Amino acid sequence: MRVLFSYGLAFGILLLAGAWFMTGTLVQGGQGPGNGERPLISVVEGQEHGPIASALENSGLMAEHHAPEVDPALTIAQRNEATTGANAPLQSVRTQLFTAQPMPIEVPLRGRTEAKASVPAVAETAGTVDVVHVTKGQRVAAGDLLCTLDQGTRAAAVAQAEAGVAQAEAGLAQAQLSFDTNVDLRNRGLAPANSAQASDAALAQARAGLSQAQVGLDNARAELARTEIKAKVAGLVQDPLAIAGSMLNAGSPCATIVQLNPIVFTGMVPEAHIGLARTGLEANIKTVTGQTVEGKVTYISSVADNATRAFRAEIEIPNDDYAIRDGVTAEAVVSIGTAPGHLLPQSVLTLDDEGVLGVRTVEDGVVAFHAITIVSDTRQGVWVTGLPISANVITVGQENVTAGQRVEASPAATAEATAS
Repeated sequence: MRVLFSYGLAFGILLLAGAWFMTGTLVQGGQGPGNGERPLISVVEGQEHGPIASALENSGLMAEHHAPEVDPALTIAQRNEATTGANAPLQSVRTQLFTAQPMPIEVPLRGRTEAKASVPAVAETAGTVDVVHVTKGQRVAAGDLLCTLDQGTRAAAVAQAEAGVAQAEAGLAQAQLSFDTNVDLRNRGLAPANSAQASDAALAQARAGLSQAQVGLDNARAELARTEIKAKVAGLVQDPLAIAGSMLNAGSPCATIVQLNPIVFTGMVPEAHIGLARTGLEANIKTVTGQTVEGKVTYISSVADNATRAFRAEIEIPNDDYAIRDGVTAEAVVSIGTAPGHLLPQSVLTLDDEGVLGVRTVEDGVVAFHAITIVSDTRQGVWVTGLPISANVITVGQENVTAGQRVEASPAATAEATAS
């Protein structure tokens, strides 16, 4: 039963399709305007207005065709002249006035973030690591203590140097007292004049001894201070990091500080835009992780890359919370300035017969074609150059007219122009 039903349904659909097809018209060309058109049903019946055709006409299913009102005496050229020539009615178009305005010029860059610096905190003296005060990933400020070395005999050397300074100070005080006494005696005539030379020499020797002792104390204290390794810059602690009990020589790293505030975006400026690039320009940066920040251009290379012919540029970005990491892929848009341009809807763009991109305008009732250059594409429209300061751009009907054709232009409604 199901098979019979399927075949019956298919046969019924075929009959309906055939009946609908018979309501159409057969067109035979080469017989002149308005000739050569016959209903298909008349071809099947072999006569005009047969019984089937009459029934279809009465039911309203028969297609009706009205021959165009064309003078058969006119040639094809005369008929074309009547419809598209100088005597033809003017084509109607809609226009909207667009005026030049400051157009932002932006240069996109692709690159990645980089730490401003990676600074190793190295030991300035040899010694065994006694205490490591930080861990990897810890945030530190400049001057924070990172590692402490075993002091060894350095503290005793400082105490000995301090005792030497105290002794030198006592010797200087004694020499100064002898010098003052000798001056007083000579002034009263109780001491010979040649005694001044010996007194001066003793005082100078005492002062030199104190100075030497002070240098020794400073050196001892500096050597003791070198057992404390401190951060020179603020940042995050990274490898390599020393281990307590390990031996460090002078120059060996206790820890490495990665400076992330500010962080730097690095990208390559194409040579076509290098003439516009300069330091101090504002830039918007968006990382692949979705972070959006602002920065300023701080460096532009003077030498192009041999492979890409592009120039390295650096944009400094504030990173107070250290949220932006080193090595993240990012895109930057550098704002170079503004230039006169037109913001147009994409729908008004068209191509001429040679495939040149442009827009059609109406100037004194005549269509003109202007080739344009797209500078940028935004949600509000496309920024273009190549148009006069003020241009009546065709917003409706630009595909139905050509340059040099006279048209009847009317202003487009604001809502209509926006929608187009």
